[in-house]
Amino acid sequence: MKQKNIWRRLKNSCNALITTLFNCLQTYQTQVEIPPKPLERASVIGEFGGIGYPVKHHLWNPDMRNWGYQTYHTVADLLKNYRHKFEQIVQMKQKNGLSAAVYTQTTDVEGEVNGLMTYDRKVIKIPVEELKRMHEVLYK
Repeated sequence: MKQKNIWRRLKNSCNALITTLFNCLQTYQTQVEIPPKPLERASVIGEFGGIGYPVKHHLWNPDMRNWGYQTYHTVADLLKNYRHKFEQIVQMKQKNGLSAAVYTQTTDVEGEVNGLMTYDRKVIKIPVEELKRMHEVLYK
């Protein structure tokens, strides 16, 4: 029974329980914060990214503030900044023993435009083949 309650609480990416199981942090800065080097626990970035890119005609509400932790207005700037953050993740995996990182977020959510897809799921902001090429390094 006790273990069942523990796993039910694993909803928040860096809550108190998870931080006892993992070295976990959330980081949205342009320079991704490096979690502690793991000794007895896995090192995890529970959330990173937050790169906003509002796409006209695909916003939940165009009259409200549509934001990301950093917001860009061209695909080129979005891709450049995604690549910059992702390359930091790769370096952390190779040099600091990073076990996992979770990008925030898969889709835009209402006024947050930091998804890889728009709120209506009609526009993929970074081409899938480009993401695949970038991410392949994680599986070598």
